[in-house]
Amino acid sequence: MKLISKIIPVLLIVLVFTSCKSKKQMIYFQNVNNNEKVNNEAFNKAQLLKPNDLISVTVLAFDMDAVAIFNGQGLAGEGTTGGVKTYLIGSDGNIEFPLLGNVKMAGMTRSEATSLLRTKISEYVKDPIVNLELKNFRVTVLGEVARPGVYKVDNERITLLEALGLAGDMTIFGERKNVLVVRETDGKKSYNRIDLTTDEVFKSPVYYLSQNDVVYVEPNKTKINESSARSTGVILSVVGVLLSATTLIIQQSN
Repeated sequence: MKLISKIIPVLLIVLVFTSCKSKKQMIYFQNVNNNEKVNNEAFNKAQLLKPNDLISVTVLAFDMDAVAIFNGQGLAGEGTTGGVKTYLIGSDGNIEFPLLGNVKMAGMTRSEATSLLRTKISEYVKDPIVNLELKNFRVTVLGEVARPGVYKVDNERITLLEALGLAGDMTIFGERKNVLVVRETDGKKSYNRIDLTTDEVFKSPVYYLSQNDVVYVEPNKTKINESSARSTGVILSVVGVLLSATTLIIQQSN
């Protein structure tokens, strides 16, 4: 009986508290006013090309034979995707472009890189048209969303809200007041936390995501408590079995 008296208090250790999510915890942008205009400085900041970015370059001209060399089969580490010439920006920030050699791409916007190639190619071809696209722009959305994963972006701009939309929005268990955006710039990571229940997101420098950004939605207290409750249920089940076995042993010994 003494053993039973020691085991029983274990059953009273864990108490599980659950609560309903309030309106203030669930609804986005609660302090946004009608017709309110918010300026975001990041809007005018174009994406910069980075090492390990994959870009496609297509060169056109009135005389297509003259630009054939610029649209040919790629060099080592390069190739064609869907018939379009692609280049991987190296760790030095350069691509190896036919006839032009090493061309610095990292640190430039798509527009600046396009202009640079057009200027260089103009030395060989009259009035070339250069089309440059970033092919591996993607963002990762993790945590309490309907469809966590890596999402490819087809244009040059995507917002945090659009990324959450691609992932099917947050689940009811997502913590809307503390969404984390992880960004790497020049080898250094930055961490930005956003409260989506206010208009803070529209003013944030990470409202417009960059390639390879990671968005993480952490679980709220309800989810954490629910997970703890499940673990507690397992523990209680084990303790129940041990208690029953102990009682049976004591009865048999008597």
